[in-house]
Amino acid sequence: MIISTERLFLREWRDEDRAPFATMSADPEVMAFLRALPTRQACDQWIDAQIAHHAAHGFGFWVVEGRRSGAFLGTVGLFRVGFDAPFTPAVEIGWRLAREAWGQGVATEAARAALDFGFNTLGLDEIIAYAAPANQASQNVMRKLGMARDAASDFDHPRVAADSPLRRQVMYRLSDAMP
Repeated sequence: MIISTERLFLREWRDEDRAPFATMSADPEVMAFLRALPTRQACDQWIDAQIAHHAAHGFGFWVVEGRRSGAFLGTVGLFRVGFDAPFTPAVEIGWRLAREAWGQGVATEAARAALDFGFNTLGLDEIIAYAAPANQASQNVMRKLGMARDAASDFDHPRVAADSPLRRQVMYRLSDAMP
C-alpha cells in the first residue's frame, strides 16, 4: 500500500530502508527529542516492530519517500500506544525526518496524509501526539495539523528514565469531529 501526496509517498518498509534509517537515527540533532536507537541492531528492531504493527493492525510508521527523487526522507505514521497511561488505549501519530528534509513542510504534509488515513480509512475517532516540552518543532507541526493542546493529559513517559529531560511529555489531540 502506498499513500501519495503532492510531493511524497508514504509506503511500507523495504530492506534497503534499513541503512538510511540507521544513518538518520545516528544523527544527534534528529534524535535530540527521541528515545535513542544507539546501534544498527536497535534500528533494525524498531523497523521490525513497525512491520509487525502493520501486519497486525494494517497501519504503522511508513517510510516517507520523495516522489521525484525517490530519496528516503524519514518515517511518519500511526501506532497504537504500547504502554499503560490514563489516555490509553490510543493511537498516536509521530514522525522522524532526516535533517535534509527539515523546514520544507515534509512532516506536516506526510502527517496530514497519515491523519486522513487514520480517520477516513481506519475510522478512528481520535489521534493523539505527544512530545517533550522543549521539542517546539514537533509541537508546531501538531498545531499546523489542527491538533489541540491538552495540558491536563501531560504525562511522564514510562519508557523514559526518570532523570531524563525527555520523560515529561506534552499531549495534543485531534478528533475526527474537530473542524
